[in-house]
Amino acid sequence: MKRILLILVCLGLSLGASAQIDTTGRYAGLDSLLTQFYAALEREEVPVKNAEFDTLIGSCRDSLTRQHVALSVFDHYRFSRVMGEEAVAVHIFDEWIDSGRVETRSEFELFEAERFALENRKTLLGMTAPKVTLRKICGGKKTIPEDGRISVLFFYSPGCAKCRLETHALPAVLAEVQFPMNFYAVNVDADRRAWKAFRKALVTSNRKVRMIHLWDPDSESTLLIDYGIFSTPKVFVAMEDGEIIGRRLEMDNLLQIIQYINILYGEEKED
Repeated sequence: MKRILLILVCLGLSLGASAQIDTTGRYAGLDSLLTQFYAALEREEVPVKNAEFDTLIGSCRDSLTRQHVALSVFDHYRFSRVMGEEAVAVHIFDEWIDSGRVETRSEFELFEAERFALENRKTLLGMTAPKVTLRKICGGKKTIPEDGRISVLFFYSPGCAKCRLETHALPAVLAEVQFPMNFYAVNVDADRRAWKAFRKALVTSNRKVRMIHLWDPDSESTLLIDYGIFSTPKVFVAMEDGEIIGRRLEMDNLLQIIQYINILYGEEKED
């Protein structure tokens, strides 16, 4: 099925390349085939998708069609709501856009693509969470995430309205934790007074959860680049060995991951 669609898409690329006049609907048929191709690859692993799209983009006969296909694939996976598919967009950026093999349609589009890749490149699912050293409430330093313990990293700004909403939902989510967890509440701003007031809402009565408050008021760490914190809130989950299993989560997604780990933890205890 995938190979048939690839042939059809390549045929569409040939037809698009032969067009003499660039009209609004020039790539309508090609876009329809791309939609089918996305569906055919839906259950495939990221490396398979990357290889298929490299072949597809490389088969384009002219630069405009290659540009259209590469940027369409990039945007499709960039805005995908499926966890993990942003890795495909990062691959397309690195392999085709950043390498100069495909040009963006504007400087602004290039800026947005570069920002997306920077935000996502180091924290894709399956990667090891970057180690960052931050300041504690008392002024000492701590490097996170710690090995040997499941970690949640919650990056927030006290002035962020969505951060406040997520914080209100947080106690109910953390109440479900049935395994040892480190919860790193990381303030990305530098206002100590606002930070102190915000911390009052970041609490949990669950003794399984160790709440650790940190910040980086003097921008001494590589936090913003390593975790792509250009907006807040951002939530990541890392296993004991540092493997990232959840990224850019809403509270309901975090709850689902916690429930999944509860099951794994319960099975390990039974064994």
